[in-house]
Amino acid sequence: MKAGLLICDHVDSAYVARFGDYPGMFARLFPEFEFVHYEVCKGEFPADVNECEVYLATGSRYSVYDDIDWIKQLLELVREIYASNKYFIGFCFGHQLIGHALGGKVEKSPRGWCVGAHTFTVRQPAAWMQPPQEAFHVLMLCQDQIAVLPENAIVLAGNEKCPVGMVQLGERMLGIQGHPEFSKEYDQLMMESRINRMGVEVVEEGILSLEKEIDTSLLRNWFLSFLR
Repeated sequence: MKAGLLICDHVDSAYVARFGDYPGMFARLFPEFEFVHYEVCKGEFPADVNECEVYLATGSRYSVYDDIDWIKQLLELVREIYASNKYFIGFCFGHQLIGHALGGKVEKSPRGWCVGAHTFTVRQPAAWMQPPQEAFHVLMLCQDQIAVLPENAIVLAGNEKCPVGMVQLGERMLGIQGHPEFSKEYDQLMMESRINRMGVEVVEEGILSLEKEIDTSLLRNWFLSFLR
């Protein structure tokens, strides 16, 4: 499958040798995909939405509501992908793009940062969630969340601190607020590097949560099933 990776940020250069950049993380998560890279954060966009069968959007240090030209263009692309009935899976910032581009609202959560391993309860199982599971663990690193859903969006999973943890819009748009492409080590490093922003208590709780077993294989299988 030809997959367009919409690269919305880059791993800090100090950490690339150890963890790789986002293209490498997604290549490990989906080794069967033929990836085409679009550095949208540098203004590189598909010339035609039909260049790929599916599009994936990465996380980012930016917010989807930032007044930045490439983000505005990316929101237009998401609307075009939706109108063209192309498959789209958004991760964290990419998940929020669905909400902001298609009629919802994204804002900083009043519940604060969501970091470490979170347990999402499946609220509304979809037929493609095979094998079925009532809850799953996923790594997180976010402050923004979808606060108002687009019309006809379905919340598939979430928890008290992140009510819109996984969302589907139509048959081909899917978003997850978590980071199944991350490793525990990278998630912990990101928490530690932002301790002045997040606070000691939040980071300590996040690191303790990493004792949970992350359901990366389950989520990977769900995403592949969704795309079938």
